[in-house]
Amino acid sequence: MTFASGAEAAADPATTHLIVLSFFFSISFMNNMEPRNQTGVSEFFLLGLTEDSELQPLLYNIFLFMYLVTIMGNLLIILAVSYDSHLHTPMYFFLSNLSFTDICLSTTTVPKMLVNIKTQRKSITYTGCLTQVYAVLVFGGFENFLLGVMAYDRYIAICHPLTYTIIMNPHLLCLLILLSLFISIINALVHSLMLLPLSFCTNLEIPHFFCELAQVLKHTCSNIFINNLVLYFMTCIFGGITLSGIIFSYAQIVSSILRMPSRGGKYKVFSTCGSHLSVVFLFYGTVFGVYISSPFTHSSWKTAVASVMYLVVPQMMNPFIYSLRNRDMMGALRKIIGRIPPF
Repeated sequence: MTFASGAEAAADPATTHLIVLSFFFSISFMNNMEPRNQTGVSEFFLLGLTEDSELQPLLYNIFLFMYLVTIMGNLLIILAVSYDSHLHTPMYFFLSNLSFTDICLSTTTVPKMLVNIKTQRKSITYTGCLTQVYAVLVFGGFENFLLGVMAYDRYIAICHPLTYTIIMNPHLLCLLILLSLFISIINALVHSLMLLPLSFCTNLEIPHFFCELAQVLKHTCSNIFINNLVLYFMTCIFGGITLSGIIFSYAQIVSSILRMPSRGGKYKVFSTCGSHLSVVFLFYGTVFGVYISSPFTHSSWKTAVASVMYLVVPQMMNPFIYSLRNRDMMGALRKIIGRIPPF
């Protein structure tokens, strides 16, 4: 099955620029909000994944390698989609946005952890912690919606191939991206602004490698019933709607595949959808595991490790998952790498 083009918006950087401007505008808004925590907290302390000093150099090297692979791999995906006209299709348009989001999501957490390990300092300012909470919520939510939109794109391409280019037109693509970004920003602002009036206890050590919302809430002395209620309500609503959409899309796709007479056609569809499904299972499995078990588990180390599985590992693996079994992407990547002059 071939997927028709018709999304020249993939080569237009306007959408990406708007995403960046929207994010930094909201970050500026957050920074201009005066902290109103009653205890006058100036900083938190991130304990990281382990306090064993002998393991710190190993962790530094592992996460530095993973971060560099994440940046390089996703940048290559973006460059390949931008410069190869054969990849100016809705599927690759969403993939390039996913790669951009992966870069941003990793950059909000990993560099700070690397700096803390290298300098042997565990502190993060109060404003920096709230900004990190906000950034993770924005890009994590945006990735959540992108995975749902990508499933919808596969559903239309496989179940309604004759009307695919009509339905998935450039205007709809940009609308889906901007709507996903808008909802992610509003969701993040709600949670972040609800943190501002809270007072925090004297124990400001967060057993994590970044300021995760659920972990920050555990260190407040205020009543956080409303915060937790809003957190789980929005997580269930936005995560549940997206996941339900993905399940519905793939139920229809599987039904369509079973009616295909050609084994070759079935294999090609499974190959196209398999990459997306792998990322979906990895991302949602760990996200829901962390947020559902967070109030009940007493092992902060397990929560931190699980967070690595949805904040670091998928972002590093996505370029490999989406490119190794995709001939068009592999061909575009070879062209990009071939243009790089030797040192």
